[in-house]
Amino acid sequence: MKNNKPKYNQIIEAAVQVIAENGYHASQVSKIAKKAGVADGTIYLYFKNKEDVLISVFTEKMGQFINRITESIEKKGNASDKLLALIDMHFRQLSEDRYLAIVTQLELRQSKAELRLQINKVLHPYLKVIDQVIEEGMQEGVFPRDLNVRLVRQMVFGTLDEVVTNWVMKDQKYNLVAQAPDVHALLTKGLSVS
Repeated sequence: MKNNKPKYNQIIEAAVQVIAENGYHASQVSKIAKKAGVADGTIYLYFKNKEDVLISVFTEKMGQFINRITESIEKKGNASDKLLALIDMHFRQLSEDRYLAIVTQLELRQSKAELRLQINKVLHPYLKVIDQVIEEGMQEGVFPRDLNVRLVRQMVFGTLDEVVTNWVMKDQKYNLVAQAPDVHALLTKGLSVS
């Protein structure tokens, strides 16, 4: 499998940095190859074109992202703690990789509609994790049992997404992870059973 090969991983890491520094449209394959320390033609052994590189970057990074979040929330005993762990890991992973944060928050939004559809497919498993936490909270009675799960998921993901985008736009001048408890409190109070 191509993602087990060191050059593939080098190219993925280089692509994240090059796209973050130059923007997707100005990130030629030659720049990515140079940053990865490979010949231009090597990129085409692993990827069809620059769009395939972008989708692969998101697929690889999102897979790692989801795995870390899933591992983190599995250790928690209730939905509220799981939601806090999810928020914390979402912020932590993006704060640890500022290039990835720039790519996910700014560059992916500027891609073509067909690319965004592929990106949405990659994002779907993460949204299912959010759904599971919400549904668990409803079963536990922490959240109202009649919530529209899809709408709440959009609210949760949208909140996290906006907080990270704001952090990126402000040049990462504050501690993103430190925002997790406040975001958690805002969301849980908004969802709590009265």
